[in-house]
Amino acid sequence: MDKQPFAGKIALVTGSSRGIGHAIAATLARQGADLIVTHRRPGKSAEKAENLCHMARDLGRRAIAVRGDISIKADVKRMVEEGVAALGGLDFLILNAALAPFKPVEKLLERDLNQLVGVNYLGNIFCIQAALPHLEESHGSIVFLSSLGSRVYSPSYPLGSMKAAMEVVVRDCGEQFRAKGIAVNGVCAGIVKTDSFKVLRQFWEKDQQIPEAFFVQEDEVADVVAFLCSPASRAIRGQTIVVDHGMSNLSYQGG
Repeated sequence: MDKQPFAGKIALVTGSSRGIGHAIAATLARQGADLIVTHRRPGKSAEKAENLCHMARDLGRRAIAVRGDISIKADVKRMVEEGVAALGGLDFLILNAALAPFKPVEKLLERDLNQLVGVNYLGNIFCIQAALPHLEESHGSIVFLSSLGSRVYSPSYPLGSMKAAMEVVVRDCGEQFRAKGIAVNGVCAGIVKTDSFKVLRQFWEKDQQIPEAFFVQEDEVADVVAFLCSPASRAIRGQTIVVDHGMSNLSYQGG
């Protein structure tokens, strides 16, 4: 079995300086892909992005870190152009970046709503638009990272509504881009112990009752993303695959 199936391929992973995005980028690099690592802020985020690039280079890959806010269309255009200019193309667009407040709907301020839609919906559309010509040339893949909040109730988690909206975008783009040779799919991750989960558990008293077997590791999500970028997934189009150790199958409510 080829241990580097993505040799010569180039992946752009949004929000890849930490968390699931970092795990996805690292997995793709270990399987041969060159990386365009994106992050939003200077400081620790930039440092982590550069560390990821160093790790990829140690594996013999090419890697570049680019900073920008995906909710700003001009930033997205620049990030894609910088990455493509540096590495020579684009094969995989991984839509991982997300940003949202943890608040119930009735307490969302106008600025919260603008951020919610701007980053988690418009930002992903901007990324797709900017990457589309390059992905059409390479017959590449788009993979969107969703969460269980898109389909089951999570307290103080308005991000779930944007994830649900993007799952529809995945379905529609899967068909719309078929003729362009671009595969579009999603991964709906279950409960992963990221920084976001540490915040969410403050609003969700039942999290302490969830059996450890239901928690998903970041690399388990990354492996499914890698599968969706590979030729082995060629028959899957416009689908969002749930990766949650079967928790949603059991309708587990923590009670």
